[in-house]
Amino acid sequence: MIITFLGTGTSQGVPIIACDCEVCTSTDKHDKRLRSSIMIEAEGKVIVIDSGPDFRYQMLREGVKHLDAIIYTHEHKDHTAGLDDVRAFNFVQQAPMDIYATDRVQQSLKQEFAYIFASFKYPGIPQLNLHTISDQPFNVGLVNFIPIEVMHYRLQVLGFRIGDFTYITDAKTIAPAEVEKIKGTKVLVINALQKQPHISHFTFDEAIAFAKMIGAEETYFTHISHRLGKYADVSQELPEGVKLAYDGLKITC
Repeated sequence: MIITFLGTGTSQGVPIIACDCEVCTSTDKHDKRLRSSIMIEAEGKVIVIDSGPDFRYQMLREGVKHLDAIIYTHEHKDHTAGLDDVRAFNFVQQAPMDIYATDRVQQSLKQEFAYIFASFKYPGIPQLNLHTISDQPFNVGLVNFIPIEVMHYRLQVLGFRIGDFTYITDAKTIAPAEVEKIKGTKVLVINALQKQPHISHFTFDEAIAFAKMIGAEETYFTHISHRLGKYADVSQELPEGVKLAYDGLKITC
């Protein structure tokens, strides 16, 4: 299984518009972060988790010619805004795109992209096959996903375990029963927004503590704000086995 980090930034990305902080003005490519998303290549399938506002560019950058499915963690715009760009895959593949989301997220998509679901289908609009997911495991082809429920302040968000790999973004608290689903994973991806306290995201210290509790062989931090600091500096502060993810990073699980 190959995992590509399509984006590792927070909702505004990095650099942030009009910001002249040392991170946003950094020339290090590791400090250029699109909105958070990953691509999974496994069992002959290509699957993306979340299609944020940068989805089009992420697909172009990685040279993606075929996409089988998109799975959504939650309905916030930094995770869903790129849905319209599946039109390109509809045209090339001559098939609807399989979309996996909870009923709540589907209802949000129907509001945000009402034209896609209207009774009158304007020519060229995205074609979708909606699949409802919950807290129960599901498959995309032969690829098995175990949903992990986390809380993003008061909003329930899904993370996913796929074999020995676990991906969680936008988490602030995780119930003990959900933590049990993560234990034993070899590669963990978790959000680490910034060093200052935050109401809906793990801070740097909270993410490190969670990584130590899980004890994965490798842990990568994602959904990173410009407030966390420069990649080169923060990397020096991380314990063994924990790294900052960056856009374009590929790992094999």
